[in-house]
Amino acid sequence: MPLFFRKRKPSEEARKRLEYQMCLAKEAGADDILDISKCELSEIPFGAFATCKVLQKKVLIVHTNHLTSLLPKSCSLLSLATIKVLDLHDNQLTALPDDLGQLTALQVLNVERNQLIQLPRSIGNLTQLQTLNVKDNKLKELPDTLGELRSLRTLNISGNEIQRLPQMLAHVRTLEMLSLDASAMVYPPREVCGAGTAAILQFLCKESGLEYYPPSQYLLPVLEQDGTENSRDSPDGPTDRFSREELEWQNRFSDYEKRKEQKMLEKLEFERRLELGQREHAQLLQQSSSQKDEILQTVKEEQSRLEQGLSEHQRHLDAERQRLQEQLKQTEQNISSRIQKLLQDNQRQKKSSEILKSLENERIRMEQLMSITQEETENLRRRDVASAMQQMLTESCKNRLIQMAYESQRQNLVQQACSSMAEMDERFQQILSWQQMDQNKAISQILQESAMQKAAFEALQVKKDLMHRQIRSQEMISEQRWALSSLLQQLLKEKQQREEELREILTELEAKSETRQENYWLIQYQRLLNQKPLSLKLQEEGMERQLVALLEELSAEHYLPIFAHHRLSLDLLSQMSPGDLAKVGVSEAGLQHEILRRVQELLDAARIQPELKPPMGEVVTPTAPREPPESVRPSAPPAELEVQASECVVCLEREAQMIFLNCGHVCCCQQCCQPLRTCPLCRQDIAQRLRIYHSS
Repeated sequence: MPLFFRKRKPSEEARKRLEYQMCLAKEAGADDILDISKCELSEIPFGAFATCKVLQKKVLIVHTNHLTSLLPKSCSLLSLATIKVLDLHDNQLTALPDDLGQLTALQVLNVERNQLIQLPRSIGNLTQLQTLNVKDNKLKELPDTLGELRSLRTLNISGNEIQRLPQMLAHVRTLEMLSLDASAMVYPPREVCGAGTAAILQFLCKESGLEYYPPSQYLLPVLEQDGTENSRDSPDGPTDRFSREELEWQNRFSDYEKRKEQKMLEKLEFERRLELGQREHAQLLQQSSSQKDEILQTVKEEQSRLEQGLSEHQRHLDAERQRLQEQLKQTEQNISSRIQKLLQDNQRQKKSSEILKSLENERIRMEQLMSITQEETENLRRRDVASAMQQMLTESCKNRLIQMAYESQRQNLVQQACSSMAEMDERFQQILSWQQMDQNKAISQILQESAMQKAAFEALQVKKDLMHRQIRSQEMISEQRWALSSLLQQLLKEKQQREEELREILTELEAKSETRQENYWLIQYQRLLNQKPLSLKLQEEGMERQLVALLEELSAEHYLPIFAHHRLSLDLLSQMSPGDLAKVGVSEAGLQHEILRRVQELLDAARIQPELKPPMGEVVTPTAPREPPESVRPSAPPAELEVQASECVVCLEREAQMIFLNCGHVCCCQQCCQPLRTCPLCRQDIAQRLRIYHSS
């Protein structure tokens, strides 16, 4: 087993705990305790010895590890010269260092549940040792130097193979409690060992030729050593001096007993008050958790209702889109059938030629007829495509109006929900503040006697609050992320289908004609692709002006759609952390901290000057009037169309003259497009370049 634990590497959690405890011990204002327990250590690290030496630590706790030796290489026990309490229980120690006696300040030594075979003889140099616990080891005998421990009060040697006690133990006059296995003892006999500590010490004193005195008569001289030294130099005679000393020791012993009883009563009272405080705190936590669960349940129900309405509207839009596609396919089939009929007519006209001599003239006449019929078919096809596109535009306008109405209704519902949530949050915060005030009063009354317990209790409270907050935020973020991902996938599919349809129409028009109409449709298509959705525009216009100005000042305008989609406000941002902003989509760490800092400054300024902050529940609405929907016009361009020239995005000087396929963007001049391999706007690979010529 020791070899196994020596080769085993500490887990990640144990390594983090060790680093945290070492950093905590080195902080300014830290206590005199170094706790590196439960870190899966095979040996005490060198840094622990250096920390104890430099920071004068008094308590070293290394229990529940895999230690096989106390002192690693290149380390000295003199680094632990200030240690008073050394806890090494639950390890794999087989022996203690021979120079253990150098720890002259040690008062408590706990090596319970180890593999010790013997104790070093230098243990007798620990003159200030008061508690020695070697329970559950493999000791067979105790060294005679235990008799030199003049301050030892408690000795536990049970769970070992010890059968004899050294006679020198009779010189330890301060021993109050001796724990051993009476059934396994040979010296002193079992009957004496079963009678208790006093009987064992009386037996050893009798065997050593010493007179037995109760430990209470020797405990006070050890504690009040300075007073005894002063009393030795008294100028009185021996008889008076002994009588006065006896009377003085009796008085001191009675005072000590009184103080001991008083401390015990104070301890019981403190434990009772601590238990009452913990019960009250548990009740407050239970009430707050139940209220949080109710609020979360109402929010979930409201969100499910909104998602259901959105899904119904989306199904309606899908049905309309499918109907439009079917109509477009039907018109294309009609056009193809008409072209087929014209071809059949031409073939019949060719077969109806009767005279071979006039074949050449007939051929010329047929070519003329063919050119005329092709122009007519092209005109008919243009008209059909124009009418179909006009109908599609009217349907899209209707869908936009329906979507605008739905978005406005949804915005109203969200505003109502936000206002109700804000009121409930205010009430909940007020109740929490009252509970916090009562809790702080109770905690301050309970923890006046011990600063250590106060720090532990506060740390536990902070840890629980952080855990509840993280669990709640993770649940909400996972639900929102799932809903947004499904919606984004559906929108991307629709956008891709629509782009493919429009590209097919544009390629047909490009193959048929190279007039100004080609440039017109491509520019219209590019504007259509660059235009933001109406719902996103409404969400951006509904954001707080202060938040929009803050993002523009930080050059983070590209995060406006994300903030608008998640409906983030200044109050919500003040309660978020950098990790929450990263989950929303703000990836830059510096920008996260700067946004949170500036939001906090705005809220502080609003508290100082309340007129700067809009009232609760108010949503900033756009001041500009909504433009009426454009009237449906024919898709063909007018006779004298003024095409607005766009400048090159590379040189920003010449006019954009080149079309990039397959994306269809018109964004570069002829000189700048030659070295490009990808489109500057969409970053797609350029498959073909087309030059635009403007007719005079």
